[in-house]
Parts: sequence; structure tokens; C-alpha cells
Amino acid sequence: MPRIFPFVGLRFDRERVGSFEVVTAPPYDVISQEEHARYLSASPYNVIRLDLAETANERPGRGLDPYREAARSLSAWRDDGVLVTTDGPAYYPYEMRFRFHGRARRIRGLICALELEDWGGGIVPHERTMRGPVEDRLRLMRAIGANPSCIYAVFAGPIPELARWLEEATSGGPAASLVDDDGVEHGMWVAPVDAHVATWLESTSLMIADGHHRYATALRYRDEMRTRHGPGPWDRVMMFLVDAAIEDPPVLPFHRIALDGSPPTTGTRVRDLEEVLDSVDDRKLAFGTVAYDAGALVHRVAELVGEPPAVSRLHEQVLAGRSQTLRFTPDAVAAEDFVRRREATVAYLLPPTNAETIRSVVELGHTLPQKSTFFWPKPRTGMVMRPLEAE
Repeated sequence: MPRIFPFVGLRFDRERVGSFEVVTAPPYDVISQEEHARYLSASPYNVIRLDLAETANERPGRGLDPYREAARSLSAWRDDGVLVTTDGPAYYPYEMRFRFHGRARRIRGLICALELEDWGGGIVPHERTMRGPVEDRLRLMRAIGANPSCIYAVFAGPIPELARWLEEATSGGPAASLVDDDGVEHGMWVAPVDAHVATWLESTSLMIADGHHRYATALRYRDEMRTRHGPGPWDRVMMFLVDAAIEDPPVLPFHRIALDGSPPTTGTRVRDLEEVLDSVDDRKLAFGTVAYDAGALVHRVAELVGEPPAVSRLHEQVLAGRSQTLRFTPDAVAAEDFVRRREATVAYLLPPTNAETIRSVVELGHTLPQKSTFFWPKPRTGMVMRPLEAE
């Protein structure tokens, strides 16, 4: 049974930093090295300095510890008034407006503090996690004592009462707004505490859409801190909640790029990447490949057997037993370019799916392979942060 709470937020002072575009960033795990450098140069206060701080590789000779640098930045920004706390606990309605498949769309949800539960029951994953990213996030959380970004979770819904509350809460101008590089319009409001909000979610379960490693990290940190200090603010984590039935968030694929190994030669040859993307279909388990064949760059479409999602069947029927080093990207053009430049032997191009299909897998007790889904768009890191202090 999920339990949610308002929290004291930590927010950038607009008068000190200028626009929110230059101090916020996408989630840390979708940022390329080139984008990382661009966000670092955008502003001395960009949140990337907390969530994905500089390392010795960026500043050779300085021997920077990224976690210590993040803690130093957070402390300095708070002392200087660059980051200020809200006047008491609050909820944070959040909205993203964008175009998808040629039509205007909107996703609206709620940023709040969620009481941590062990996996299962009220909080369920849909992807596997890896040890490395959890260790990285844990070292960061130990250093800064804050949630710099929110975990994204969906629930089956619909909950009309919450939708009406969000409609009213977002009727005025947002407290923070920006347009990101993909043209997504982000808006966030600061709403007073309403005791009814928590009750509307008591009977539902939450599926993690984005942030499996951050949730696993929060559980680890909670257990560490409880052992030392007992109950405290580490018993909760910042989360963005979305009603999947009402909002229908797009779920894009993570394409697979094999850096080595032999490419498959089965499937129907098609003209180009555009034809592949027009043909992939999760219900039909249709996926595409890009690989060189007899010196030519060849695009193919093939079908798997079984039940959706296609990414699970691809791992079972094609990738299982293959000794291949995989990389992942939500960008099909980038995946094709890896092969075109001969930096990879094959790109596996997957279709979009939806939250209902993913939940059906979860309800059967299964999880998807790592990096299977790309819920898009994602809340912007830095619009609000949650310091782990007594509330």
C-alpha cells in the first residue's frame, strides 16, 4: 500500500540563476558525454554538477572526487542562496506538453515523497538492475544527503479524484517552466498540503517506469541509515506519479547495438531505416536489424513468436546464447550510425510498447531485460530536489 507525503523542496532561485533551461538537465542516465560537457558549460549552477558531477577525466590533474565535488556544490549553493527551501512541506504537480506521432499530447502527474517499501506488494519493478549503477548512486546519496532527481512511477488508474485535483492545482501559472531540447514544455507548481491526496492512492500499486537503480539505491541507503540512526527522512524517496489509464505515457524502446559477434541474416529485406521503423510492431513481435551483408548496409524486418513485449522475446529467441557486447540507445538513427561507421556489427531495432503490456508482464511475476523501455518524456532534474533533512 503506497503511502505518499508532501515534502520541503529545494529549488533554484530564478533571480539568481536566470532561466530554468540552463540549470536543469535530463535524468543522469540518458546524458551522453557531449551533453554532459554542454550542461557543465551552460551554467555554474547546472544540476548536473550534483547529479553527474565532474570527474578527473574532465579536469585532468585535479584528481576530482565526483561525489565530494557534488557535496561541495550543494553546500555552497545553499549557503549562497542559489538553492532555497519551500515554506514548509508541499506537493508538486508537474506537467509535460509535447507532440507525439503528429498530435499534441500532455502528461500530468504529482511529485511527492513516497514511503519506501521493499520490492513487491505496493512497489513493483519491471526491469532488472545492475550492481554498478546502484553503487554509484549510493555513493552520491551518502555524499549529498538529498534526492536530486525524482523516480518516475505509474499506476493502473484511473483515479478521477486525483485528476480533478491536478487540474485545479495547475490552473494558474507554474512556479517553474522551461522548454527542453526536444521541444517538451515542462511546468511545475507548488501546491499546499491536501490530506485527501494521499488517500486516493492507498489502494493502488506503483510500477517503476524510470529509476529502478535509484529506487534500489534508496532502499540500500534507508537500511544503512536505520542501522545507525533509526527512522528518519531516508525512509522516503522523491517520486513522480502518473495515472497510466488517464495520461497514457508513451513507452519508447531501447534499441540494442551489438559491438561484436556475427549478425543474423534472417528476416525480410526492406528499403531503409524509415521502412524498418514503419514495420516494427509490438503486438506482432516484429523487430528490425541493420547490418552489413556482402559490403552493403542491409535493413531487415523479422517476427518473433509468443506474447509481447518484443524486447523479451528478442532476448529469449535471438540474443540468448550469443556472445555479444551490447549497448543501448533510444535513438534509432544513432543505432544505425554505429553500424554504418562499423563500430558495431548489428543494431536490433525494437517497437514501442505501452504501460499496460509492461504491467501484464509484472503481474505474472516476470521482469523485462535491463534497458527495455524508455518512458518519454521524463521530468526535468533540478525543478525540485528533496534534501534528506527532518521535515
